[in-house]
Amino acid sequence: MKLEGNDWFYSKEVKKHFMKPQKFLKNENEIKNFNGYGKVGNMKCGDMMEFWIKVKNDKIIDVRWKTFGCASAIASTSMLAKMLTEKKGMKIEKALTLTGTDIMKRLGGLPKIKIHCSILGDQALREAIKNYLENQKNG
Repeated sequence: MKLEGNDWFYSKEVKKHFMKPQKFLKNENEIKNFNGYGKVGNMKCGDMMEFWIKVKNDKIIDVRWKTFGCASAIASTSMLAKMLTEKKGMKIEKALTLTGTDIMKRLGGLPKIKIHCSILGDQALREAIKNYLENQKNG
């Protein structure tokens, strides 16, 4: 599939992350040593997101994700994965401050009708962090 000209109404950055998503889960073995998991969405409406994090020294050092969602959900979660893991990872407290707006800015925007898709990854990340913290507390 080749998308050119007026056939594609997303930014170049969205197209890049949709066509070649970063940190997308390809194999269950990739998450063997991950220590946080989050799942959000509703299959009835067609959007579902799963997100795994690997945390070391209170820093998210790796992530994987998979989704049943549209180009905006795929691209925004791919960008989120990039944001979390660039510069050798992100502290949990910083990750908790990320918003859908932060992700959209890095993507060069999204069509208004697709903005709700950008929060799926953000919500799944928060669930994964919550799961990680609960696991640490329950030791």
